[in-house]
Amino acid sequence: MSKACTLAIDAMGGDHGPDVTIPAALNALRKHSDLQLILVGDTASLERGLAAAGASAEQRLRVHAASEVVSMDDPPAQALRYKKDSSMRVAVDLVKSGRADACVSAGNTGALMATARYVLKTLPGIDRPAICTTIPCVGGRFRMLDLGANVDCDAEHLFQFAVMGSVLVQASGDSAQPRVGLLNLGEETINGNDQVKQAAQLLQDSDLHYVGYVEGDRMFRNVADLVVCDGFVGNVALKSSEGVAAMISRILREEFHRNPLTRLAGLIALPVLKALRRRLDHRQYNGASLLGLRGVVVKSHGSADAFAFEQAIETGRLEALEDIPARIDSRLGEVFAQESRQ
Repeated sequence: MSKACTLAIDAMGGDHGPDVTIPAALNALRKHSDLQLILVGDTASLERGLAAAGASAEQRLRVHAASEVVSMDDPPAQALRYKKDSSMRVAVDLVKSGRADACVSAGNTGALMATARYVLKTLPGIDRPAICTTIPCVGGRFRMLDLGANVDCDAEHLFQFAVMGSVLVQASGDSAQPRVGLLNLGEETINGNDQVKQAAQLLQDSDLHYVGYVEGDRMFRNVADLVVCDGFVGNVALKSSEGVAAMISRILREEFHRNPLTRLAGLIALPVLKALRRRLDHRQYNGASLLGLRGVVVKSHGSADAFAFEQAIETGRLEALEDIPARIDSRLGEVFAQESRQ
């Protein structure tokens, strides 16, 4: 992957804006000589932030003016209609015009999805875009979608999610033939609602490597490379797992600080605890992909720090270099051709 790529960064989005996006952008540029970034937002604020970091706009780092900001509580419809010069909208517009290969934003998820769908449109054959992210598991990681873009999905939507997610897994190098599982309340074929059962049949009849139903606890045991579900179930599952991880971390801190003996035990166990923290650090998996659009859009967590936002930039770079939308489009063509022959 030696070709250059340009990313448009919504520099004002998220909880921290330029305080996070600028250092993340500078770190990404240091790592990748093939990367060019466009910081979109208030010019004065961005130039002050760059100066404070000892940097300035140059050939690989440009500042693009945008006079408005989409707040985290702006309704998506209002952001789309009334904030046409927001840093989010302008960043997506740069992808649409071809001046950027991808957009990365930590802003309002609903507004980003609505804006990206309106500006970029969906790929042929895709009814609804989906949000896909990476989650750690025993022995590696897996991807999961949808995570909140589509609360109600029919079987065809779930099947489309599986096709799109499989392309992303392949492009990332995780698996040449991704194992696809449907998140369900049991592994037996009698379990699940009609939509899930019908989606299972579609997957069985396809050339995807379908491994069957996956229960919530088993998806962390490395039984699938891609777990598919509707946005309501996916968002609840993701937030629940994040909550459990945070609870375990807090309990460990409390127990190791209980008395001098437990503090000593904590000191002895420190190398193991640091390794555990590194493996489970959610920041290294930051950057959810909005799949199904005619362009690359990556959503960072709104509260991301500079390290986490840098990972979202890495995701955008990978998807831009691999041209994920074109690969999904090509794969969908193969799937539709297969269906027409059946």
